[in-house]
Amino acid sequence: MGTMKTFLSLAFALAVFATLTACDDKPRTVGEKIENKVGDATDSRPGEKVRDAAENTKEAVKDTARDVKDAVKNP
Repeated sequence: MGTMKTFLSLAFALAVFATLTACDDKPRTVGEKIENKVGDATDSRPGEKVRDAAENTKEAVKDTARDVKDAVKNP
């Protein structure tokens, strides 16, 4: 059980990191959203590697949370 607790703590820490790094520069207008999508597709946004890592971490944490929720519901 200790391993699961450690894993969940790490997942939570990564989710917080991803949220903090991703939320400070969110596009506000339609033009900014389009620019962000194009920059993401062409890997030309500032700090692209960090942004991609944050996005991947965010998705992994969502997947893990869903798996944990399913495991608790269906032991």
